[in-house]
Amino acid sequence: MDRRIEKSRQAIMDAFTKLMLEKDFEKITINEIAERANVNRGTIYSHYVDIFDLLNQCIANHLNKLFENCQPRGSNNTISGKDSLWKTFTYLEQHALFYSKMLMSKSATAFRNRLHALMVKSIEDQLALSGLDKDVNQEIMVQYFASATIGVIEWWITHSMPYPAEYMAEQLLSLMERYQNMRRT
Repeated sequence: MDRRIEKSRQAIMDAFTKLMLEKDFEKITINEIAERANVNRGTIYSHYVDIFDLLNQCIANHLNKLFENCQPRGSNNTISGKDSLWKTFTYLEQHALFYSKMLMSKSATAFRNRLHALMVKSIEDQLALSGLDKDVNQEIMVQYFASATIGVIEWWITHSMPYPAEYMAEQLLSLMERYQNMRRT
């Protein structure tokens, strides 16, 4: 992609994200985004169908970065559950304003559903690597852990992150391990 196009897209996305942190999505106009990004309205429409397309791509961009940040890297492509959770909470902590705004906005359901889908994929990948609990329906287990994790994340963010990221990762992992131990007895 042409560097100028990428630079314009990034400026638009950055301006839009900053505006979302300042006010409700419903009150943001294309003119404000254009002014903040130092581009004209036509440039925005050349990249995005409308403000809803921009919102969807902004959400997708943030969730993709979250997913990429929390996935295994390296030659063996493995990462422990604790490391993955710690990276997830650390990333969320670093980008708390955006995630807080998205979870508390009127469009929270759509955002939460996309976050849930991302979490399902991540948990499926982790289970595939670990091969845990073959006697339990994998689909149900994935949904259970994804919903529980999203619920904890949502609570943590909307309550101003009362505990550090590492502590949250340890606690969530401890709960998951207790579930596994209960299954064995």
